[in-house]
Amino acid sequence: MIRKYFGTDGVRGEYGVSVLTDGFAYRLGCAMGRWLLKTDAPRMIVMGRDTRSSGVALRDALASGFKAAGDFQILDLGIVPTPAVAVHVRSCKACLGVVLTASHNPAEDNGIKFFNSNGLKFSDDIELEFEALLDGVEEVDTFDAVEITEAIDGSAEYMKLLRPLLSTNSLEGMKLVVDTAHGATHVTTPSLLREFGADLYVLGDAPDGTNINQGVGSQCPGLLAETVVNQGAALGIAHDGDGDRVLFCDANGKVLDGDVLLGILGLSELKKGRLIDNTLVATMQSNLGLDRAMKGAGGQLIRTDIGDRYVLDEMLRSGYSLGGENSGHIICADVNPTGDGLLCAIKLLSILVEEQKPLSELQSCVTLFPQKTGAIPVNAKPPLEEIPEIQSTLASLNDEMGESGRVLLRYSGTELKIRLLVEGENESLVDAWYDVLETSVRRQLV
Repeated sequence: MIRKYFGTDGVRGEYGVSVLTDGFAYRLGCAMGRWLLKTDAPRMIVMGRDTRSSGVALRDALASGFKAAGDFQILDLGIVPTPAVAVHVRSCKACLGVVLTASHNPAEDNGIKFFNSNGLKFSDDIELEFEALLDGVEEVDTFDAVEITEAIDGSAEYMKLLRPLLSTNSLEGMKLVVDTAHGATHVTTPSLLREFGADLYVLGDAPDGTNINQGVGSQCPGLLAETVVNQGAALGIAHDGDGDRVLFCDANGKVLDGDVLLGILGLSELKKGRLIDNTLVATMQSNLGLDRAMKGAGGQLIRTDIGDRYVLDEMLRSGYSLGGENSGHIICADVNPTGDGLLCAIKLLSILVEEQKPLSELQSCVTLFPQKTGAIPVNAKPPLEEIPEIQSTLASLNDEMGESGRVLLRYSGTELKIRLLVEGENESLVDAWYDVLETSVRRQLV
């Protein structure tokens, strides 16, 4: 079954215009509350949010829905990064964690993410159960305000978890530029990096409820790169709005590719003997150069469907310790089993300190393959495996590529489009292979 409301990372949309209204949040709270009553978990719900002005109203609506379903205690952590909610759910043994955020989206959007009692995202099947219950909750015109307990320091448990990862003065003398996107990390990341002794120049740290991700953050790295060069900094760090992903640039202002970041982290852990089963987990979108780098060092790369939740599913199923997406969602499961931008930054900074090398030099560990991608509008989405010509084309290309290239063909999850990706060691061959694939797709689907 296809989920009606939940996407790859919770429910998201323009606040008050799309499905994401206060009324919907109330109904969702009721549905979730009814589902939770079937479990024997403690009746505590932990909530956090990013800096969007709509967050408080959505919090109140959800809380009212939870209370309408049952006698739940609700703890509000306030404005905190998404991974902080996951940590707090585990530390206080809550039955549910809720984050009100639209991540890297503009301020007019918002969203709702959930963590289970283990601080992990729910499976697709469980989200379908939520949706079935949600459809059974009646619409209401108004709902009552309910009692919410506000935490004194909502990020305390999160900071306590990360603080031991570097010593107090380990970053002394290192100048960093940090962009917190006017979002949820505007206090936590600068605070902890200063504890480690870093000299910081901070961007995007003045949220006003309407400026999250506005020309700043991981989606807009131009200002970060320019500032790093102008400030003579060693490194630039940029978060998205809720802090579950991160982007870096080196001292020259060059943005670090997400697959190279995965390679630096994975190869470092492999070298230290800390990479479980010598395996790094990534998605189908990761570059073939990452496979080559891991294999050359005696490790391996395992791929999953696109989405950090599927990366984590594989990590938990097989016990792997490190994985992520090339978008900057990195999961260091040995510390916190969810995407965590600050944790990733600390891991990378610790490598810089240990290796005594600049980021520009560390990047040479992964050589990315030439890649060509595209998206073609289609009239429908028939199963690709049932289209003989496309299957024949894929088989022919795979035979020709061998281990020196790969092809990925998949439908968009949200649009009437099909996405094409071709990689190889030789750019002219990649172009030729892509043309063959595109011709076949257009002949059969357009």
